[in-house]
Amino acid sequence: MRSHSLPLAGPAVSMPALLPLGLLVALLLALPALLSSGLLNASVQMLISALFACAYSLLSGRAGMLSFGHAAYFGVGAFATAHAMNALGGAGLLPTPLLPLVGGLVGLAVGVVAGWFATQRAGTAFAMITLAIAELLHSLAPQLPGWFGGESGVSTMRMPAWGFDFGSTVQVYYVVLGWVLLSLAALWFHSRTPLGRLTLGLRENAHRLRFLGYDVHGLGVSAFALSAMFSGVAGGLQVLSNEAVNYVVFNASVSAAVVLNSYIGGVGTFLGPALGAAVMTFFGYAVSDTTQLWLLYQGVLFVLVMLFVPQGITGVFTATARLLRRHGAAPVLPAVAAGMAAALLLAAGGVFLLEALQRLCSQDWRALARMQEGWPPLQLFGRAWAPDAVSTWLLPLVLLAAGAALARLAHQRITALQERDAA
Repeated sequence: MRSHSLPLAGPAVSMPALLPLGLLVALLLALPALLSSGLLNASVQMLISALFACAYSLLSGRAGMLSFGHAAYFGVGAFATAHAMNALGGAGLLPTPLLPLVGGLVGLAVGVVAGWFATQRAGTAFAMITLAIAELLHSLAPQLPGWFGGESGVSTMRMPAWGFDFGSTVQVYYVVLGWVLLSLAALWFHSRTPLGRLTLGLRENAHRLRFLGYDVHGLGVSAFALSAMFSGVAGGLQVLSNEAVNYVVFNASVSAAVVLNSYIGGVGTFLGPALGAAVMTFFGYAVSDTTQLWLLYQGVLFVLVMLFVPQGITGVFTATARLLRRHGAAPVLPAVAAGMAAALLLAAGGVFLLEALQRLCSQDWRALARMQEGWPPLQLFGRAWAPDAVSTWLLPLVLLAAGAALARLAHQRITALQERDAA
């Protein structure tokens, strides 16, 4: 019997943890009655992004293998589902609600092949191989119109099944929700199995696993393939929602988005990537029509998270809950309130400054300035701001300075509490 073997079974889900999960599922089930059609469409995209991020986290978070090309498996799942929808017509053994299964199976098959090659290397080489695979598909797709539909992509249509016509957003939402909950449950079950625990061992110490006699390459391929399978399911759900797919799903921006979402949410936790994906998808939906800089804001947020809270959003919640349990609300809540106020002030000052500079640098403003032979006002947040007035630039600087002071105060208090724990 090995004296240094890894634990092969995870702890069971506690009853207190089941309560918030049950409330969350109940809320998701009730959303169609609470939201407008537009917000419900956004919710569908949030669910798909959440599943894609959790599938990615199986590889990057649990197995410790950073992939830069996961759009490949999302994309092949999407195209496979689109062709299955056109070929089967939503009838027979695979009616419309079951068609994402095709995306999952094709994603699994491609993941096994790609994973066998990619996992021959580790670290930076592995990441570059995954990126190369995705870019290869992105380059080949326009040259294979029979498979990928060329520039126009592949269009399809949801066909009636099981007494539903799937013509309404509500019916599509419940299909997507069912698949997402089922897939997340399967991913959770995998994390509790011996295979899932060994996958975690790949991240912690692959050399130790190899010394103990485990097939490290086979474990890496299994993690890669399962991650690709659930990514393919997410791609199939995307086609089920949009009824079309284009080869842009292989774009590097899709791979980058899932990395960004997962790490912002907290790639080291099970539902952290789902939270990050949901938040960032809603952020894009909410602000993409109001500012041209929304992608810049996403990038800035990612950099700030990696610099100051590398555990992600869930890491902040976990750390706060731990401090509350150990010290109570009186010393912790003021520090948390100061941190939240600092975040709001810094965000307000940063957004004001960036939006003002964007307008100053825009061609429209410069053309207007030449016509008027002066500096026209900047239209920001429902009012006009004179670009040559000191108060216009003093306001964001004051907000940034106040936010930085509060952030420093919050950091000092939280650090003092953590030092008390360590003492």
